[in-house]
Amino acid sequence: MDNKYEFVATCLFGLERLLGEEIDALGYERVETIDGRVTFKGPIEAAARANIWLRCAERVLLKIGSFKAYTFDDLFEGTRSLCWEEWILCDDAFPVKGHSVRSKLFSVSDCQSIVKKAIVTRLSGEYGIERFEESASRLQIEFFILNDTVTMMLDTTGVGLHKRGYRTESVLAPISETLAAALVKLSRPREGVLTWDPFCGSGTIAIEAAMIMRNKAPGLNRCFASEDYDSFPRDIWTRAREEARDSEKDTRFEAYASDLSPAAVEITEANIKRAGVETNVKAFVQDALKIEKGGRRGTIVCNPPYGERLSDRRECEELYRKMGRHFASLEPWQIYIITSHRDFARLYGRRPDKVRKLYNGMLECGFYQFFKNRSKG
Repeated sequence: MDNKYEFVATCLFGLERLLGEEIDALGYERVETIDGRVTFKGPIEAAARANIWLRCAERVLLKIGSFKAYTFDDLFEGTRSLCWEEWILCDDAFPVKGHSVRSKLFSVSDCQSIVKKAIVTRLSGEYGIERFEESASRLQIEFFILNDTVTMMLDTTGVGLHKRGYRTESVLAPISETLAAALVKLSRPREGVLTWDPFCGSGTIAIEAAMIMRNKAPGLNRCFASEDYDSFPRDIWTRAREEARDSEKDTRFEAYASDLSPAAVEITEANIKRAGVETNVKAFVQDALKIEKGGRRGTIVCNPPYGERLSDRRECEELYRKMGRHFASLEPWQIYIITSHRDFARLYGRRPDKVRKLYNGMLECGFYQFFKNRSKG
């Protein structure tokens, strides 16, 4: 495999290990992992395969180059030294955005202007023109400055990877598809064990579970920005989609998506159909505090209300107490719950076997995992 290129896959904080494992599974070489980013090497085909297959990534960026920059002159010269003409044609649009963390160059707006000017200067010399019409493809340039090291990248994704395409409708404050996939992976779904989300909302957790068990590529039915880039071979997308279609498998895995709200269940049912997992996911109205085992092996994975608004806090705290009492009756089922409430374990009434720090959007959350059978020993 020709690992000529470097890519940067971004993710929500806390999902780096899962994302790295997904990159490993695609056969690519990890280079570096930092908070929210995994850099890896691969051939140009990795742009297509990573976008189509990665479940826990937010986007995939092609790394153009990196350099140290302590001054704006350093930023200009470092940017101009990179081979932008390999990716940007003379009539392409190339807006610039970025971030700076713990660096001397902290004004993002100033950095944007300098990076844009440096790229124009480079391309002007290469193409022999001074004015760029920017009327063809739109290539998003991103820079990331960390500890005075600048990384220049080209966005290959476009609309974020959490947009699978199946969730055209959703309830208030839905969990993202990428985070839902991560929660499912951490719960270790398997054949013969029911996965049940009793606070299903839009059905995202159950749908992602079914897609994982069917090995259904999350990006198979959507488009990506770099499909329109003339600098990317067209056939890499055809081959990647053919591989994804051929890799899907039949499974008897079953997931339940239930909610107290009939409107939420109606939305969930529509999303299940759009995701193409009707044979694996069943949606229905059910009070989470009345679910029963029914003689089955099972795992609860859920995202209950957090009570972020003061008016809802007491209500949520009482819900957590009731959950703890009722879910105890589901032993030996494993229970996985994500919430931003810092006193969740105390309210739930049981010490978790493991807590993992994750982020739901900008909210710092705990993913509380109860997987040890208390009745043994």
